[in-house]
Amino acid sequence: MTSSTTPLLSIEDAHVVYSGIISALRGVTLQVEPGQIVALLGSNGAGKSTTLRAASGLLPAERGELVQGRIQFQGQDQRARAARQLARAGLVQVLEGRRCFAHLTVEENLLAGALGRGRSRRDVHADLERIFARFSRLRERIRSQAGYLSGGEQQMLAIGRALMLQPRLLLLDEPSIGLAPQVVQEIFEIVAELNRSDGVSILLAEQNARLALRYAQHAYVLENGRVAASGSARELLARQDVQNFYLGQAAAEQGQLRARKRQARLAAAL
Repeated sequence: MTSSTTPLLSIEDAHVVYSGIISALRGVTLQVEPGQIVALLGSNGAGKSTTLRAASGLLPAERGELVQGRIQFQGQDQRARAARQLARAGLVQVLEGRRCFAHLTVEENLLAGALGRGRSRRDVHADLERIFARFSRLRERIRSQAGYLSGGEQQMLAIGRALMLQPRLLLLDEPSIGLAPQVVQEIFEIVAELNRSDGVSILLAEQNARLALRYAQHAYVLENGRVAASGSARELLARQDVQNFYLGQAAAEQGQLRARKRQARLAAAL
């Protein structure tokens, strides 16, 4: 991890409301240092996605507003900058649910990520080659429409499209959701390699706390729009309250899923 006196991302006392009345964040404070993977943990509705949208400038698209607090990227206040300006400056978000352009090919989706950068055709081609070197399955499906890809391939495509903007900070919203465990492991290994080899800092919103803490250096736990716990990944893994509630909850949910699958197999056999 690279040390720096100025955090890459700083969120201070952030309060966010939707539609002018629905309070989603109630004083969230967190930091991402250059070179870090930071996990943002919590159950559904805890405020993880809202925190990422606030950081990336996407709140207005969801009728959300930062009504109190300050968010800085690379030491500069980001309130005056639109999401597209932040993306060009190096802060890029991969939204929950992949959000690929279903009727465009893999290559066309990736090229869409380079729009507005003003780079030469040669540079864009070099970027494509770097993406395909990291995601070999995307090269194999280069002419396929994104809507026909598997969930894992679509997640790779969404991350690849974000990488076309050459981010310094990548915001990932629930990258494991709806994917098989083996695919999730592959996605997280790719994310870790991006951090190690390319120096991309990552803020990762994830319900699977055990998995996220395995790869992160630091983590924050959100509960009802507030930071309920924070510390190094190792410290949080060792905390009994985090173990009991968040990691235990994840294990229980996985157990319920396995039970439903067994019931489905039994019903199909009858």
